[in-house]
Amino acid sequence: ELPGFYYDSEKNRYFRLLPGHNNYNPLTKESIQYKAMECKRLRLLEDEEKQKKKTTRAGLNSSMLLQKRQLGLLSSTSYCRLVHELKVNCMQRRKIEIHSPDSSVAGTNNFKIIVADVACERIFTVNDVEHGGCKYGIINLSGLGKESLTVEMYDNLYFTNRKVNSVCWASLTHPDSHLCLMGIAETPGCASLLPASLFSSTNPGDRPGMLCSFKISTAWSCAWCLNPQADNCFSTGLTRRVLVTNVVTGHRQTFGTSSDVLAQQFATQTPVLYNGCRSGEIFSIDVRQRNRKGQSWKAIRLFHDSAVTSIRLLEAEHYLMAADMAGKIKLWDLRIAKCVKQYKGHHNEYAILPLHVNEEEGLLTAVGQDCYTRIWSLEDAHLLRTIPSPHPSSKDAIPSVVFSSRLGGSRGVPGLLMAVKQDLYHFSYN
Repeated sequence: ELPGFYYDSEKNRYFRLLPGHNNYNPLTKESIQYKAMECKRLRLLEDEEKQKKKTTRAGLNSSMLLQKRQLGLLSSTSYCRLVHELKVNCMQRRKIEIHSPDSSVAGTNNFKIIVADVACERIFTVNDVEHGGCKYGIINLSGLGKESLTVEMYDNLYFTNRKVNSVCWASLTHPDSHLCLMGIAETPGCASLLPASLFSSTNPGDRPGMLCSFKISTAWSCAWCLNPQADNCFSTGLTRRVLVTNVVTGHRQTFGTSSDVLAQQFATQTPVLYNGCRSGEIFSIDVRQRNRKGQSWKAIRLFHDSAVTSIRLLEAEHYLMAADMAGKIKLWDLRIAKCVKQYKGHHNEYAILPLHVNEEEGLLTAVGQDCYTRIWSLEDAHLLRTIPSPHPSSKDAIPSVVFSSRLGGSRGVPGLLMAVKQDLYHFSYN
């Protein structure tokens, strides 16, 4: 790189970089990088459209894999990984039609967050509203059949004033009956617990009110506890502290930390809360114990070099997946407190981006700040596919995704849902 110049690969020569404030011909490094990224994205989309041969590698087809497996040339783990790679590379994008009882509502606001419930029957959506704030809704996935791709979206226009940082499903009266929302009302933050039945087509007069709402300092993350030893509890990750609240009794426990808590998840087998911090530290708290002064209540402690943005416990709860702002995704063995795998290719510089683990299919999915959705094999950390965004890359167009083997319930269709801008897409996985 030469100061004040940029290299044009097409013309094979250097050109002078003009200052960004020059309106006549503004040329900056940012605009050059954006142009290069957009060219790459369009090329990848074009390749996907042209791709008649469904595999990315020679010899990767289902009949060949099955034959090798039967001849004993492939181990069961290799066979599973190659089948997943084949399935992932055969995924094709189709747009989903969103129907809403209020026709003026559907498809008018940009998707910011989508979060599926445990059964993947419903998806809670947070949409950015043009005049500021957020709008919430629930999309029912039961109409996501093989013939038609249509879903119904129910909005609740009552809650529109809060910017939402984090959201999780809560099981209070029955599985996934409520929603925890962490947001910024004005200067202080706000934690709310809403009944999911607010977002339904029933008579508005029959709807229950908000169950729990309180002011807090800026909230970064939230998690609901499903372990019976800490029943009806949810956690809030705040600036330099963790707040664990019992919804029924109103009892609160506060744990002071040395950094902002950006990511949280409860274990299900034990009432232990895992926290990822801006400092790069990951630590666990047993919520049964009383808070003592000092750091003695921290059980497991792991360290990343950058701010931890997402953590996911694997099913057996011996392993923890963590992503940070340096774009590193690591798999930690909690029994020996060591990193055992790294998943390369993820891109992040400053955004809080989630991880999605599907152990049933052996896949890890993450959306980077460059707006590319990447899918890895959980078993060997091999990058299986990079999916470009259907929209031009920008800060407000980072896709939000959900991956499930049963989208729409027990008889649902497998695949990846991608919400970007005002559109919802389905990538079939079969």
